[in-house]
Amino acid sequence: MLNTKVEISIPTPLLQFGINREGVQQRVNEWLVLSLFTEERISSGKAARLLNISRVEFLSLLRKRGIAYVDYSTDELAAEFAAVDALPNPEPE
Repeated sequence: MLNTKVEISIPTPLLQFGINREGVQQRVNEWLVLSLFTEERISSGKAARLLNISRVEFLSLLRKRGIAYVDYSTDELAAEFAAVDALPNPEPE
């Protein structure tokens, strides 16, 4: 994957938490990808590829960071439940 170099400044006290340059790079990449995903600008598959992890690992990362994979509004959730309720019941054998 091609990379573009971007310079950022961080407060020096942040380095007291044991984060080195590689750690900052990794966290910035993760934050940017998670931001794009939560803004619905990229799919979970694309996000996983950008972080060089599997889709399952990405879904695990979402859970670890407290980010919902599916984020229905109240109306959307009600519509989903109504659709399920409208499904025919299978006949018992």
